[in-house]
Amino acid sequence: MPEPEPRRGARSTVVPLLPRVAASDRAEAGDRLPYLTGLADGVFAYTEPNRGGTPYSAGVVAGPDGVTVIGAAVPEARARMLAGAVEALDAGPVRTVVSTHDCGGHPFGSAAFPGAAVIAHTLARAGRDTGAALPSVTFDDRLTVHCGERRIELLYCGPAHTAHDVAAWLPGDGLLFAGGVVSHGTAPSAVLGSVEGMLRAVGTLRGLGARTVVCGHGRVCGPEAFDETEAYLRWIQSVALKGWSQELTPLQAARAADPGDFRRLSAGPERTVGNLRRAYAELDGEVLGEPLDARR
Repeated sequence: MPEPEPRRGARSTVVPLLPRVAASDRAEAGDRLPYLTGLADGVFAYTEPNRGGTPYSAGVVAGPDGVTVIGAAVPEARARMLAGAVEALDAGPVRTVVSTHDCGGHPFGSAAFPGAAVIAHTLARAGRDTGAALPSVTFDDRLTVHCGERRIELLYCGPAHTAHDVAAWLPGDGLLFAGGVVSHGTAPSAVLGSVEGMLRAVGTLRGLGARTVVCGHGRVCGPEAFDETEAYLRWIQSVALKGWSQELTPLQAARAADPGDFRRLSAGPERTVGNLRRAYAELDGEVLGEPLDARR
C-alpha cells in the first residue's frame, strides 16, 4: 500500500493495519486497505484510499479510559476493519460510538463495538432498523462528550446528508469530523436529506473555524472542503432550477447538464440524479428532509 497523503500541518503518524485485517476482509477490501493518520495526540482519522466509489472515513479519539469512535463503518467487513484499527492502537476498549448519520447499513457498524454506548440524534433512534445497534444516548441539538480532558462537541446538522446528521467538533484541536455533511473528492449525497439543508449545515460548520476537516467520504483536508461541497450543491440547485423550469425530469436534466470540474468527483454520475430529485422536491415546496415519493 502506498504511503497515505496526510494534510499539510497534520501529524503524519501512520498506523499500519494490514496485520490486523483478516484475510477474507483483506480480499474484499482489495486496493482499499484503510490506514490511520494521527492528527493530534490521541486523535486519528481512519481513511480508505479513494479508488472511485465512496471511500469511507471515521474518527478515533483515545483517552485514558478508552476510545471514542466517530462514525461507524459499513458493511460488516468495513466495520471489522475499523474495529481492527482501534485494536491496533492498543488504547483500551471502545467506550463510546458516535453515530454521525444513518444511511444504508451505517447503523449496523456500531455492532462491531459491543458494550459501547452509542450516541445519535433523537430522530436516528426512531428510524433504526431491526437488528441495528440502538443508540443508548440521544440528543436534539448539541451534546458534549468528554474523552479524558478532551471535549468533543456534537452538533445536529440535519437535514443535510440525511435527516439526522451529526458532526463532531474538537475545539481544543481545531478538528472537525464532519460526517456525511461535507465531502472531499467525492460527490455529496442529499437524496435522504436536503440540498438546501446541507448548504445551511456547511455554513454552520464553516463558522467553527476548523483547521483540519475529516469528511465522511474523502481523505483528511482543510477548510477547502467546505468550498468544494458548497460549489457542488450550488451547481445541483442551478441544474435543478433549469430542468424544473423546462419541465424536464431529474434524469433528463442530469443528462443535459455539463458537470465541468465536478466530473472528477468519485460517485458523481450515480449521485447527480438523486440529488436533483431532492432539489426538485424543494423547488416544489416540500418540507426539507421529508422522504421522497418513490413514484416520482
